[in-house]
Amino acid sequence: MASIQIVAPGGMADASARLSACRSCGSADLVMVLDLGRQPIANALVDPADKDGEQPLFPLELMVCRACSLCQVSETIPPGTLFGGDYPYFSSFIPALLDHSRAHAEALIAERKLGPADLVVEVASNDGYLLQAFRGSGARVLGIDPAKGPARDAIARRVPTLNAFFNADLARELTAHGHHASVMLANNVLAHVESINDFVEGFSILLAHDGIAEFEFPYVRELIDRCAFDTIYHEHVFYYSLRALEPIFERHGLHMNDALPLDIHGGSLRLRVSRQPGRSLRLARLMAEERTRGLDTLAAFEDFGTRVAAVRDGLRAMLHDIVAAGGTIAAYGAAAKGATLLNYADLPRGTIRYVVDRNTHKVGKLMPGVMLPIRAVDALADDPVTHLLILPWNFADEIVQQQQAFADGGGTFLVAIPFPQALPA
Repeated sequence: MASIQIVAPGGMADASARLSACRSCGSADLVMVLDLGRQPIANALVDPADKDGEQPLFPLELMVCRACSLCQVSETIPPGTLFGGDYPYFSSFIPALLDHSRAHAEALIAERKLGPADLVVEVASNDGYLLQAFRGSGARVLGIDPAKGPARDAIARRVPTLNAFFNADLARELTAHGHHASVMLANNVLAHVESINDFVEGFSILLAHDGIAEFEFPYVRELIDRCAFDTIYHEHVFYYSLRALEPIFERHGLHMNDALPLDIHGGSLRLRVSRQPGRSLRLARLMAEERTRGLDTLAAFEDFGTRVAAVRDGLRAMLHDIVAAGGTIAAYGAAAKGATLLNYADLPRGTIRYVVDRNTHKVGKLMPGVMLPIRAVDALADDPVTHLLILPWNFADEIVQQQQAFADGGGTFLVAIPFPQALPA
């Protein structure tokens, strides 16, 4: 692959800008549908040496554009602040995600008959967890990711990776060096990009004439149905319906052709786009269902805030009763969604004793805002508790299976989403 000189993204001052117009269509007709208060950046884990320092807090509000139905957060935080520093999310620590990604790669290799003449590009490639599954096909791969740590790990795995933000300018530079992608992938990044039109334009530029691009992202239908408000944080700028996505792709000469509902991450969609139209029956049915359910209107959000408050109040009551009865509580998974949940819940100090996580990059840090210590999973044996609150509830089955010794010792697993409850033993 030809040499391309990319300057790695650096840190930026903590600053934000209040949304005054829709990031997609430019309309100023925005309505707030949920206010989660002022919150820290969910993935900005705190070094214990800095625990007495001031943490920047930003409004965390959900807005809906009346003109194009796009659901989005109210505050724009510079991407260098969110992703350019010590970003702690490493996909390879999640076995279920690895299995999901391997199956996706194998299906694409078979369907597209990928080989040495093909280039597979993944945007937001993290630590190379997905692209490494394409090695057996012989296809060339290229990852693009702005986070230094994950990009460094990907390169160590021999996955060629540019440590950069993807946009139209980078796509033009790649095509100028003769690169055209047969397949482009972007999993769990479409919702993260504030400059969405520039981002999608980059796919239009880099995609080969007969190529396909596939995007996986949390589906706003699942956000509403599961009351999954903990998936709202500043990194997740957008919460997409198909109706809101269609004009974004059309603006840049791309056609939505298929959409597959997925269970991963608590309810996602895998959307396929290309330069040629060819809408599947499955996509047509999903878009018809959105219209029937009113996902292109404010009506879908009418009682959302009330349901969110009920989850918070129910969690407070459940944990209070456990502590009052002499129980002790830890949390599992220092996930971003856990930061949103715990900061919004505003629990009394000491309710949760610590958080455990398998990701060695997180162990030893503190959860932002609530400042709970993050410990290795061994802490559950060394400093036992009676109850374990699973913060990444979307991986609850896997976590329960991993921690069977906790249950065998009489421990009880808890989740807060879609409502606070103890899981069956």
